Amino acid sequence: MIGRRALLGAAALGLAGPARAYISTLDLAASAVPVRQDDWVAPGLDRQVLIRWGDRVTFDAPAWDPRNPTPEGAAAQFGWDARIAGLVQPALATDGVPRVVLAVAHREVLAAMAWPGLRDRPELAAAMQGASLLNLEKAGDRWLVVDGGFQSRRLGAETLCRWTGPVAATPGVQGLLAPEAGCATPWGSLLLAEGDPRPWLARLFPLALRWGEAARYGWVVELDPLDPQSVPAKRSALGRIGAAAVAAALAADGRAVVFLADGQPLGFLYRFVSAGPAAEPDALDAGRLQVAQAEGESLRWRDLPAGAESDPAAAAAAAGATRFDTPAALALDPRGGRLLLACRAGSGRSPSRVDALNPRPGAHPGHVLEFTGAPEAERMAGRILFLAGDAAEGGRYGRDQPMAALPRYPATLAVDARGRLWVGTDRFGAPGAAADAVFACDLDGPGRAVLLPAYGAPLAGGLGGAMPTPQGDALLVTVRHPGAAPGASFDQPATRWPAFDSRLPPRAALLGLARPGGRPGG
Repeated sequence: MIGRRALLGAAALGLAGPARAYISTLDLAASAVPVRQDDWVAPGLDRQVLIRWGDRVTFDAPAWDPRNPTPEGAAAQFGWDARIAGLVQPALATDGVPRVVLAVAHREVLAAMAWPGLRDRPELAAAMQGASLLNLEKAGDRWLVVDGGFQSRRLGAETLCRWTGPVAATPGVQGLLAPEAGCATPWGSLLLAEGDPRPWLARLFPLALRWGEAARYGWVVELDPLDPQSVPAKRSALGRIGAAAVAAALAADGRAVVFLADGQPLGFLYRFVSAGPAAEPDALDAGRLQVAQAEGESLRWRDLPAGAESDPAAAAAAAGATRFDTPAALALDPRGGRLLLACRAGSGRSPSRVDALNPRPGAHPGHVLEFTGAPEAERMAGRILFLAGDAAEGGRYGRDQPMAALPRYPATLAVDARGRLWVGTDRFGAPGAAADAVFACDLDGPGRAVLLPAYGAPLAGGLGGAMPTPQGDALLVTVRHPGAAPGASFDQPATRWPAFDSRLPPRAALLGLARPGGRPGG
């Protein structure tokens, strides 16, 4: 459609130069995204809060008491941090009610913001981190979190996992540590990627005897999200990457393919291809662990040597693999044949080390790459979808990109069934001229890489994900670390969103965005 609303928005904002129409399948305006204590929602969308930090996940969780938290209570409540880590749609029940199971990762716990007193409390932090599995169902025109849902569970410090794959370890491992990302797989499981465990293990040093060996953390964990008794399995064949992003696909012959990005400055992009069909039990325990090597705009996948699973980064560096600018998010087009990678920020790359997929040296606000081809292919064609930031920062977008709001620091990605990309940004509380936001764009057609804002986070908040429901009737969004501006604290936050109650700290939250009457958003 031709975005007439963009013309009106540009005029209302008094932008310099003549207003230009853009062409997009998205019914979103070219609005500015203001920096303010409250969040911002695009015109025509309704916003509802589904669950917040401290709300109960399991039926036996105690009431939230932010000034007197306990590890036992925190281990059953929604965590301090929130990043969407996967959505699974069970078979439709006889009542015809749409339902999903949503996984939310709780990686961070900032001591200054999580409780009063400015003193770290490692045992409490360990209980707050982990992941929540939530039952959501549609009631009328709205999606709701089911209180005490059958599949609702908390995973964290006390979760018993099993150990699988080629790296030797005792079979039982206690603790899921700092899951940062995840995805639903085409074979029906959920993957949760533990992030870099080193900062957490240093923090938890007084509890080291309970946590065991450091080498037991930093792995990809697989579980059945529809079975509340499922024991998560740490899949050592996928490597101890400390991944910040993971995405899963099926090869043409039915093998499992898992892409992983490590989120490090000048980090690597990995891939695992299973030896047997994904439908087999423990299919992720044997296969080929590979790393991406850029050749111009294309990728070639190179095998890492046997035994590289415990330190893939060293093996990748020795192989001369390509280093990307903070590879932090992955998404697969559900229509097939396309992988998206968000490089969140520049990482001090020298001008002599730029390449076709990392074209800007020094500090910059990130970019998104697109790779096409079969997920198991030896080579994949690549190109830049957009370079974030304004013209002075080297920003580059689709035709007639509106200048009212531009993305910076892309941190999360999702692609809906119609092939539109949803991008969440996160500058980790640093001040900026605009709020962190959810943007959307077409991946094909005249609206390709024309980014339009749908939601803006409250002051100092970042986006932990924006994922459309399978029906496309709502957008699920998580807000991370609201109010956590530099120098802020539990008692003196930058905002008290979402309740704006002087007795309560700001709270991470899962939101639902939809048009009135349940019409599809976007």
